[in-house]
Amino acid sequence: MIIIAIVGLVVGIVLGLYLPVTYPAALSLYISVAILASLDSVLGGFRASLENKFDTEIFVTGFFSNAILAAFLAYIGDKLGVPLYYAAVFAFGSRLFQNFAIIRRHLINRMHHEPDGEVRGDL
Repeated sequence: MIIIAIVGLVVGIVLGLYLPVTYPAALSLYISVAILASLDSVLGGFRASLENKFDTEIFVTGFFSNAILAAFLAYIGDKLGVPLYYAAVFAFGSRLFQNFAIIRRHLINRMHHEPDGEVRGDL
């Protein structure tokens, strides 16, 4: 499973570096908020995987619906003249930090515990 993720990451980076993808500057706000929402979904999926609760259907639907909702919120705010994208940045940003902290704790706990559940070292 981790091999597939690493291969996907490498392929994505290589494609991103060598394929010239451009978009109008007017879309940069929407794309940045959608990327933030997608990154939140990826960290949430990694967290769910560490907790043995990962579900592909939930991950894929959450990935796209979060990105679309965040971009739509930014679009509506832009049309109303109200910076509603701040709500998406705040919500997804706080969830990013929360998921990252939980992932960090899971990984540290795995490093300090033996497979039989015994703690090694000074935790």
